[in-house]
Amino acid sequence: MQQPAKGLKRGLSARHIRFMALGSAIGTGLFYGSASAIQMAGPAVLLAYLIGGAAVFMVMRALGEMAVHNPVAGSFGHYASTYLGPMAGFILGWTYAFEMVIVGMADVTAFGIYMGFWFPEVSRWIWVLGIVSVVGGLNLCNVKVFGEMEFWLSLLKVAAIVAMILGGFGIMLFGISTAPGQATDISNLWTQGGFMPNGVGGLIASFAVVMFAFGGIEIIGVTAGEAKDPHRVLPKAINAVPLRILLFYVLTMLVLMSIFPWQQIGSQGSPFVQIFDHLGISSAATILNIVVISAAVSAINSDIFGAGRMMYGLAQQGHAPKGFARLSRNGVPWLTVIVMSCALLLGVLLNYLIPENVFLLIASIATFATVWVWLMILFTQVAMRRSMTAEQVAQLKFPVPFWPYAPMAAIAFMLFVFGVLGYFPDTQAALIVGVVWIVLLVLAYLTWVKPAAGQAARVTSDQPVSQP
Repeated sequence: MQQPAKGLKRGLSARHIRFMALGSAIGTGLFYGSASAIQMAGPAVLLAYLIGGAAVFMVMRALGEMAVHNPVAGSFGHYASTYLGPMAGFILGWTYAFEMVIVGMADVTAFGIYMGFWFPEVSRWIWVLGIVSVVGGLNLCNVKVFGEMEFWLSLLKVAAIVAMILGGFGIMLFGISTAPGQATDISNLWTQGGFMPNGVGGLIASFAVVMFAFGGIEIIGVTAGEAKDPHRVLPKAINAVPLRILLFYVLTMLVLMSIFPWQQIGSQGSPFVQIFDHLGISSAATILNIVVISAAVSAINSDIFGAGRMMYGLAQQGHAPKGFARLSRNGVPWLTVIVMSCALLLGVLLNYLIPENVFLLIASIATFATVWVWLMILFTQVAMRRSMTAEQVAQLKFPVPFWPYAPMAAIAFMLFVFGVLGYFPDTQAALIVGVVWIVLLVLAYLTWVKPAAGQAARVTSDQPVSQP
């Protein structure tokens, strides 16, 4: 399904889409948030990443089935409107935009923390303000320019992760010690209080941070409206990217906890930088800080893109202000980019008011929004399948594997994560904020969107039919 000539331009290749998804999902969650997950679960965090990654892969296959079947702007917001009803599409679309705002706040906060590694005397909010202004401006460029920049930023951090994994295995192989009398091998996974030192409770608690780490991967679906040859490009990206992300996370955590006891991996700065700094390789720490800064910029870039394109799709459906559907000469929905950039400026305020506690608060709220979006994607795919005949299902070019058991298991897991958020005191506020957000969206739909849609339908039906 091609977009009209005046619509979004299909300027994203398979290379762009793969690295955009990597850029969105491999960022703050790995380079900064991983420290929190490790402190909660210890080495057992590896299990949490494997389980969470399997569930996310099923979400992506569900999204891929729908995106290949009907590649449109607005992606899963449009699909939810079609198969679950307009209210569901409205709630899903705006919750995804909300997710990108919250994740973006976490990313800009992490950027300020990384810059503090070099300039501890400069207030964090100054860095946050600067990066929001720069990346917002870059998002006003042609989508091909955006995709190319995202490709190189993501390539840099992927290369750094691979180098870090290989370097870590080298340290383990040659027995280079991080401290006198301290082992640097895989035995650290079970000799530092056991593989699951904080019990099953610690493992379960870590899911709040682990699922945040995978957040943003669904941007693959958002690119459907601007992808070249989406029927070929999207399946390749969806099959490759989740497995690569899972591999990067698991191998990175394995190396981190093998060359450094998990208890000493703190949350003051990136654990990557900390470890190499403790090894006495100051230049490596500087290089890694450049990498994690690039990773944060890449993630912020994807956050603004994803939210902007979703709001563009919402505007086309009458679920957002009409101005959000206006395009610049470059084919970019410029107003949504400006709105998203302004929303991220809340991160400036939060970093000014509560610089010490802002990351955990933002990350847990982002987890709610992320998991809600994934849950709605799964429900939408189930509804689409149930609306299709056996012949239509047989014609699907990218069907979900192990239907219907795998999607149902993924749905059960997402509901379990909501239970995790509500059970642990540190994340209960996130669940409350999330529920309030959904209630506000329902009220907004019933108050403004539904009456407006009904009025438009009546005006259309009252118009006289022209005679031939």
